[in-house]
Amino acid sequence: MSFPIQITFRHMDSSPTVELRLREECDALLRYFPRIVSGRVVVEAPHRRHQQGHEYQVSIFLSVPKSEIVVKHEPSLHASLVQEGTEEFEKHLEAKPEHKDIYVSIRDAFAAARRQRDDYARMLRGDVKSHVPAEAAES
Repeated sequence: MSFPIQITFRHMDSSPTVELRLREECDALLRYFPRIVSGRVVVEAPHRRHQQGHEYQVSIFLSVPKSEIVVKHEPSLHASLVQEGTEEFEKHLEAKPEHKDIYVSIRDAFAAARRQRDDYARMLRGDVKSHVPAEAAES
């Protein structure tokens, strides 16, 4: 069983194969947590001039009971810094080649969504310990 999902493409043409992959990933999220109510996925190719291709951004918004799971998988800031003429940038801001492949960006974003889904499920089951404030512990 699937949940209602809205898929949006920004600054790029929609692709039936990409949309199919997104729906498969959303259905896989239901396998271990069937309480997802609805979802929205935004795939965006930033509106910049690139010589080597786009760096895709994938955002996932999942509605779950009493909360929402939000994942924003964005590429590095290297291209923005170079475009602005900023001379100084750090190595960890450099663009990674895997961010230029839309399927790898989708995979990474949904991996982050699965981790957040699992954390949320553990919280609902009560597996996550809550810390007692220091004032209450002293009483």
